[in-house]
Amino acid sequence: MTWDHRYLRRIDFRTIPIVLLLMLISLFVISATTHQSETDPFLTPAVITQIRWFAIGWAVYLFFAALDYNKFKNWTWPLYVGMLFLLFGLYFTTPIQNVQRWYRIAGIGSFQPSELAKLIVVMAISWFLDHKSSSMHSKRSAFQALIILLIPFFLILKQPDLGTALVLYPIALVMFYFGGINQRVIRWMTIGAIGALTFVSLMFLNILSHEEMRPYVTTVLKEYQYERLNPNTYHQKASQTAIALGGITGSGWRKSDFTGKQWLPASSTDSVFAAYAEEFGLIGVFFLLLLFFGLIYFSFQVTAIAKDRFGRLLSAGIAVYLSMHVIVNIGMMTGFLPITGVPLLLVTYGGSSILSTMMALGVLQSIYSRRFMF
Repeated sequence: MTWDHRYLRRIDFRTIPIVLLLMLISLFVISATTHQSETDPFLTPAVITQIRWFAIGWAVYLFFAALDYNKFKNWTWPLYVGMLFLLFGLYFTTPIQNVQRWYRIAGIGSFQPSELAKLIVVMAISWFLDHKSSSMHSKRSAFQALIILLIPFFLILKQPDLGTALVLYPIALVMFYFGGINQRVIRWMTIGAIGALTFVSLMFLNILSHEEMRPYVTTVLKEYQYERLNPNTYHQKASQTAIALGGITGSGWRKSDFTGKQWLPASSTDSVFAAYAEEFGLIGVFFLLLLFFGLIYFSFQVTAIAKDRFGRLLSAGIAVYLSMHVIVNIGMMTGFLPITGVPLLLVTYGGSSILSTMMALGVLQSIYSRRFMF
């Protein structure tokens, strides 16, 4: 049976309170960053919108948790082709905030297809690695797997959306490793990832000078692309300032001075972690990281107990997908990575991220609830 509500009784209920707490944190931070005065109610317009997205997200979660994940094998390529059309179609839309990442939908708002693309790429690579399991060590299979990754990778990078591209790369690398793809490909992808990460980290730690490296790097990257690697932008400094001002215990809810005066850009979206850290301090950050650790730990447990190769690959890809969102977003805010618009799972304001995350969590529960099937 494709969809069976009885499987909802077999899901991992340990993840439910974690998700609910992350959503509650999101509402408190959004309320604090979107209120106009101390007397404003908790339910600001942005909070109400976020609650609506959470409600839709839970419906999506329950639908996919009860759905047999093996059915994705039949849907993968229609979804993949549809995703490519959506990504390509963005280049014919009017830019929003000087980038082409969103479709405007009347009565709903905006839709960011790259958020959903990450999950569809995971499905496509899982299907391919499962389907080609007997020939995974061949160079031809490795080349085909790379094509599946690189087409959406470059379409997303061109928007430009460096953050989503940064998330896709390690997802594919881990899935290729689990799938047993040609070791030479794994080796070169790993070397490339380590090299790029080392270069960016050295620049953001001010060990390498951004200006001194400009003549060399701009022979490969365009000027505007290289400028995104600037560690001295106002946004970078503002996010680190907000985190530092939080101290150990934080300033208190709706009592932040820096964020409260609108000095922190994108405080409810890209910079939601910095806004949270200023209000709730190191203790609050530790609690938030504990929640993320629990969610990611339980996600990787699904990979360990999945009963078939497709389920293991799919769950591993989703677990890395969740992990990279947390790592990249916090890395951006703490000054180790460029600010590229990667949302903080279930905390950042916005519907596209919520729906794709709840869909991913639902798929994980579908795999978990069917762990005893042979």
